[in-house]
Amino acid sequence: MLPSVPLLQLILVSLTAHAALAGTRVTTSLYALSMHASEFTVGTLIALFSLFPMLFAVPAGRLIDRVGIIRPMLAGCASILIGCALPGIIGGLPILYLATVLIGTGFMAVQVASQHTVGEISSAENRISNFGWLALGFSISGFCGPVLAGLIIDHARYSAAYMVFSVLALAALTLTARGRLRHIRLRLHTEELPPGGALDLLRKVEMRHIYFVGTLLSSAWDLFTFVVPIQGTRSGFSASTIGLILGCFSAATFMVRLAMPWISRRLSEWQVLASALMLATVCYALFPLMRQPLPVMAVAALLGLAVGSSQPNMLALLHHCAPAGRAAEAVGMRVTIGNACQVVLPLMFGGAGVALGLPAVFWSMGAMIGAGIPLAWRKSASR
Repeated sequence: MLPSVPLLQLILVSLTAHAALAGTRVTTSLYALSMHASEFTVGTLIALFSLFPMLFAVPAGRLIDRVGIIRPMLAGCASILIGCALPGIIGGLPILYLATVLIGTGFMAVQVASQHTVGEISSAENRISNFGWLALGFSISGFCGPVLAGLIIDHARYSAAYMVFSVLALAALTLTARGRLRHIRLRLHTEELPPGGALDLLRKVEMRHIYFVGTLLSSAWDLFTFVVPIQGTRSGFSASTIGLILGCFSAATFMVRLAMPWISRRLSEWQVLASALMLATVCYALFPLMRQPLPVMAVAALLGLAVGSSQPNMLALLHHCAPAGRAAEAVGMRVTIGNACQVVLPLMFGGAGVALGLPAVFWSMGAMIGAGIPLAWRKSASR
């Protein structure tokens, strides 16, 4: 069943905001490398996309539970717009540090609001389907952002790429301010939560399991987008080729999410997550062995199938298990944990890439993902 018009508009806002984020992540990596920045510097810049989301996603979730989605989403889209425009106007390495903070923090507000809204307006029967529609939007933007970045960089300038992505952020801001999102009615929870309430979410065993597996698969996604520009530059690939590799990954996430209604009728959420962990582990083992663009694209597509299948199922599990009135906070906690990994992993693996080489980075990540397979396998067997 097709989503409602307000839900379609919510997906479109998320799509344009995410395209700006995905495109600027690639642009920032390649721009910094073009200025002879080290891999550790690139890792620092990518980590800054996630630093403030790590710190403020739970408070943002609590705020959304109380005031709704419009004001947080307006603020988030405006932050993305400013963050994209600054490097396009000023340029240079120092401005990238501020831009990455603004873009990452702004997208966090949009992400928490959109994921919470989909869960709140869905029934138990169509929740996975609606999360699948939202995830399809992210797949489209995940494809268009990097591919567009690569094409613009090869045929124009880095500043032009940033300005194009600022136009996308402006579109998201306009849709939020003037569209039909205000017609979406959510239950607001105005009562104050007890101090330390966010940590209470982790006391529930089922929530810890969901967060653990979801974080592994989210990290597999985010580290891929960090390492591929570095690996591609080392291999002599053009910006367009690097963008196409990332595009193949996102196209695969789109295809598997398109098939998610069919998959969800045959496999439980935990069976899908266990399969995703196993496939992602294999992909990270294979990446260092690939030297030509086509094999890299093929493995990237396989990884896209793995991580693309995980998000709708993980979000459905999370919303089902969250305490009453704290669904947005639960989403915020997931974003916090995921962004903590996105801060630590680029710094850690950026330093490891300098000291040990990129194959060690890929294989270490594969080992981390594989650590979640026994848990997901036991959960899938019990369903």
